[in-house]
Amino acid sequence: MVRLYALTKGRARPVGEYLDVIALVLAGTRPEYDLTLSPEQATILELCRDRALSVAEVAARAGLPLNVARILIADLLDAGHVRVTQPNPPGRLPNDQILREVLDGLRAL
Repeated sequence: MVRLYALTKGRARPVGEYLDVIALVLAGTRPEYDLTLSPEQATILELCRDRALSVAEVAARAGLPLNVARILIADLLDAGHVRVTQPNPPGRLPNDQILREVLDGLRAL
């Protein structure tokens, strides 16, 4: 059994941007094209090859702790192997007033 800190090269958090648990991960390359990947990273690419999965789903399906999965996904993102779609922060979502105006406009049609 490999210690978790060995999988993450001793890091407790990703080097790049913070990945939300509901951020969607989609593989851009196949694991066999990069032989430098760890088995865990190859597993993540296989899981996300055909469909986008959330970070939480990737962690669960790969059998990894969530923080370890975040670090490995961030490494794959930095290497250009995956694309990550972050959710919209609550401050960027439309407020109730805008939604009411849109609804009123649709009803007027």
